[in-house]
Amino acid sequence: MSDPVEQELPRAVAMAWGIAANPQRGPKRELSHELIVEAAIGIADAEGLAAVTMSRVASSLGFTTMSLYRYVSSKDDLLVLMADAASEISYPEDGWGDDWRANTWDWATLLRGCYRDHPWMLEINRTPSLLMTPNNMAVVDLGLRALRPARLELPEKVSVIMVVSMYVRSYCELEQEVADEEIDLARDAWAAEAQAGALRELVTADRFPDLYPMVVSGEYFGSSEAGLEDADFRFGLDRLLDGFERYLERVGDRTGPDAAAPPDPPEIGEFARDEVRRDKAVKVAAAKRREAEAKRREADLKVREAVQRERDAIAKAVERAAKIKSG
Repeated sequence: MSDPVEQELPRAVAMAWGIAANPQRGPKRELSHELIVEAAIGIADAEGLAAVTMSRVASSLGFTTMSLYRYVSSKDDLLVLMADAASEISYPEDGWGDDWRANTWDWATLLRGCYRDHPWMLEINRTPSLLMTPNNMAVVDLGLRALRPARLELPEKVSVIMVVSMYVRSYCELEQEVADEEIDLARDAWAAEAQAGALRELVTADRFPDLYPMVVSGEYFGSSEAGLEDADFRFGLDRLLDGFERYLERVGDRTGPDAAAPPDPPEIGEFARDEVRRDKAVKVAAAKRREAEAKRREADLKVREAVQRERDAIAKAVERAAKIKSG
């Protein structure tokens, strides 16, 4: 009998937590979902996510594809399990200090390390199932530990984690794109230089006054050997943390009797207000469209049912007529 908790969770999530029931039939002891995930990660690390197929993973393990499906029911489930396994990070409990900024830096560096070790993780969507897996939840918990010294409410700490993780992921995506592009350009250094030269002709001081000096100096194109600098990553993350630090200064120490209330959100410009109104209008229109489509599908179903009833009645009438004729 399966665990009641397992019945409430998606299959891949239950497997990640180790509470999924084992298959009733299939290779015994020689195969497990852990081995399947390990093999899939090895393929993805070496050749990219596109190379990971159920048949390829099965072949690498010496089993048939159908053998894998007894343990991992779909490719989507396999991706969830791979992303969870690759997200496993640890940090010594006594490693956290009293400086929330330094702690957050350590946490962001650990997260960046996951993406650098397994770049294919950037291609996997962060679905609700993935957010419920143990290693991903451990990453969030680790971030909350890092923010213990910060005078923030728990929802605010979760927001900090979300913003920082979004920055880390976006930066790593850009880093990977640049690395891929540099590999292509390195194969044809002459073409790369020709492209840079062509852009120098197109980018003029009149049209791009602030960007022009960087293009002329070559700084805009960067170095095919250096890629993105760690200084760029540090600068962006430090500015994010500056913002959170400023927020902490504004709300003050909320643990004492004179605790300050959170500041009112700043005014936004008219353009932003228009975008908010437009976004709300789009959402309302989308909701109405979905409702109309649901009603249409319901009406279509009723029509099909009526047609089927009519066909059944005709068939019965024909059958009765045939019986009367033959009798």
